[in-house]
Amino acid sequence: MNLSRRSLSRRGLLAATTAATLTSAAPAAAAGGGGGSGGGRRLRTGFERLAADGYALLDGERVGIVTNPTGVTRDVRHIVDVMHADERVDLVAVFGPEHGFRGTAQAGGSEGRYDDPATGLPVYDTYQKSGKALADIFTAARVDTIVFDIQDVGARFYTYIWTLFDCMESAELAGKRFVVLDRPNPVTGRGAYGPVLHKEFATFVGRQPVSQAHGMTVTELALLFNGEFLERPADLETVRMTGWKRSDFYDASRLPWVPPSPNMPTPDTALVYSGTCLFEGTNLSEGRGTTRPFELLGAEGIDRKWAAAANDVGLRGVDFREAYFAPTFSKFQGKTIGGVQLHVHDRDAYDPVRTGIALLVTAKKVWSGFAWRSDNWIDKLTGSTRVRTMIHAGADTDEVVGGWQEDLARFRAVRRQYLHYR
Repeated sequence: MNLSRRSLSRRGLLAATTAATLTSAAPAAAAGGGGGSGGGRRLRTGFERLAADGYALLDGERVGIVTNPTGVTRDVRHIVDVMHADERVDLVAVFGPEHGFRGTAQAGGSEGRYDDPATGLPVYDTYQKSGKALADIFTAARVDTIVFDIQDVGARFYTYIWTLFDCMESAELAGKRFVVLDRPNPVTGRGAYGPVLHKEFATFVGRQPVSQAHGMTVTELALLFNGEFLERPADLETVRMTGWKRSDFYDASRLPWVPPSPNMPTPDTALVYSGTCLFEGTNLSEGRGTTRPFELLGAEGIDRKWAAAANDVGLRGVDFREAYFAPTFSKFQGKTIGGVQLHVHDRDAYDPVRTGIALLVTAKKVWSGFAWRSDNWIDKLTGSTRVRTMIHAGADTDEVVGGWQEDLARFRAVRRQYLHYR
């Protein structure tokens, strides 16, 4: 297992990391173990491999870590607590993303600057900070190496991957080394789906031209960012998993699921999220304030006709149930509304982005009250005006999905260079 330190140039990145991946992953595949559902494979996360190597990669460094509640061991101890208690690691700072290090803030919020009661470590707020402002925080924290360990969910508009991007960029500005610890993509890494962001629509829900469902892990994304998008590549190290296959859903990992954000309670939520989060760009509820966010969708005045219309599309792997619910917060708080619940019955056949588009098309067809958010937030989520304008003009699901295929083919070709699991 080679976790040695390397500085990588932009175009030398791919060859060096490919060799490291092949040498580290092959023994685990051959040895087997006690883990996932695929023939007794044992998945080991990036943190597990780092710790098993005695934290050699961090030796002699003042370390800061970007993490949140998902940064846990297999026995659900937080890695900050574990590393802080280990004399082999000089952990001096924690950096919290959206929702905060301990995860107490709702969407669009963070926890601010404070000292962690459990460890006494200073916790710095990275949310909505980038460039020099974030580099100044890294400098003030007096760290040499910044470690990133957060569970992603596989969707371009989930903000943690852009926290990763911003932190890599700012680490380079501050002259800090950057280490990314890998965790599974919970919805597999089989493919990339959906529209690709156009750069003029770049925001914190999408900084770079990545597809809506990217099908990558965070170390693969870090390599992509460094090789394609960062003007000045970071001094990057990645510690990848062993025992993970691209076809694995999260349950194959046998890792505990910790909600990465308050409205991502289960891996089932992650399965639908890259499609149904598009309803944030409409006047319908995306299920926030219910026990099944992004699986329940609805609004006042919608009835059984929507579920019937959605089922008539004939989408693979999913059925739609007429549903009524009363959100406890967010849109339609305290009101009983009608809509649909998604029931995914074949994960392998299910396409979340096509499903999200079909639901937008059918909602507009059956409900006269359908409207886009006045700020056209849907354009930020989809990455261009195309989806909104096509649906507004009456396009059907196949026409809308067909509209992004050329962009997607180009992204898939670039993405393929940075995939290091089979």
